[in-house]
Amino acid sequence: MKFVLASYVVTKEYNRPEAWLERIKAYSGILEALAVKSEVCSIEQIDFEGDYTKDNVNYHFLKSTSPGKYLPFKLHRFIRDQKPDVVIIQGLHFPLQVIQLRLKLGRKTKLIVQNHAEQPFNGIKKYWQRWADSYIDAYLFASHEMGMDWIKRGNLLAPEKIHEVMEVSSVFYPIDKTEARKKTNATGNPMFLWVGRLNENKDPLTVIKAFLKFVNSYAPATLYMIYHTNDLLKDILDLLKDEPNKKAIVLIGKVPGDELLYWYNSADFIISGSHYEGSGTAIAEAMSCGCVPIVTDIFSFRMITDSGKCGFLYEAGNEQALLNTLIQSQQSNAEEKKRASLDYFRSNLSFEAIAAKIQEIAGSL
Repeated sequence: MKFVLASYVVTKEYNRPEAWLERIKAYSGILEALAVKSEVCSIEQIDFEGDYTKDNVNYHFLKSTSPGKYLPFKLHRFIRDQKPDVVIIQGLHFPLQVIQLRLKLGRKTKLIVQNHAEQPFNGIKKYWQRWADSYIDAYLFASHEMGMDWIKRGNLLAPEKIHEVMEVSSVFYPIDKTEARKKTNATGNPMFLWVGRLNENKDPLTVIKAFLKFVNSYAPATLYMIYHTNDLLKDILDLLKDEPNKKAIVLIGKVPGDELLYWYNSADFIISGSHYEGSGTAIAEAMSCGCVPIVTDIFSFRMITDSGKCGFLYEAGNEQALLNTLIQSQQSNAEEKKRASLDYFRSNLSFEAIAAKIQEIAGSL
């Protein structure tokens, strides 16, 4: 079976294949796993044109022409010329382009579209998505419930086309906690970790308020926060200024991506306050290192925690619910939860597991 994967997004900031593949390694690992049993061609649109092969995946770098955003003739011609059995398009926000692609390919090639956190269109664009639906064979959503929400809203029409497949995975792995903490100098018993933007959707204020109350009973606990945007940083500093337990919150800021290996392995739990996520990359990365997730009860996190079986779910924005969950986490069997987290990651969220699901779905069409 031959897969061709493509996106209509152009990223001109990159002009070297090696740098781009490093940037997308949480995704390209899926292609490498898929290439074990299938022929895989991935079309990337950066400021470079040419071919590049890595781990049996054939990458074709294509420079977009000026009308390419809405009339991607060059891209569609190249996809057709590959004679693929299956084409996977990244993103549901390109219905008119997908219709053009189907007309170029004909009906023999199977066409799959993968969701990447985008939300359903409203207005006339909603009907473009409904129109495109008849040209598409299957959809991949990180959570089946997320896909069914698109059906409920009327943007997509066929529930049987919805399939649950994680969009990215993790390049990280378990290492000895003592060795990891030598690298991070982190302390805390238990140690909690936050990795994400400091914005309203991620809701760090609710997390911090609940955690400050939690350490009244669990004084050795520490929350380390890694972030690369500062939207709510002033609010956080104002909140901590006169707080007696403020030393329990350690604001780290930005760290190099490779160093996350040591942070994830230093922590016992990973916390999120998100109100919406397309999947949950940081949570999956943490789970790949044995961190137990304490996350909001949203569609994607229900999937990522096996409905809470390998972690804990609480109502988004509810400070008391998070406090109760933090206390509950200390009353559970930590080693059992860690094993469950690692096992679920390997069987459902790893590169190999994702590739196997895609292969199975494609074979069923």
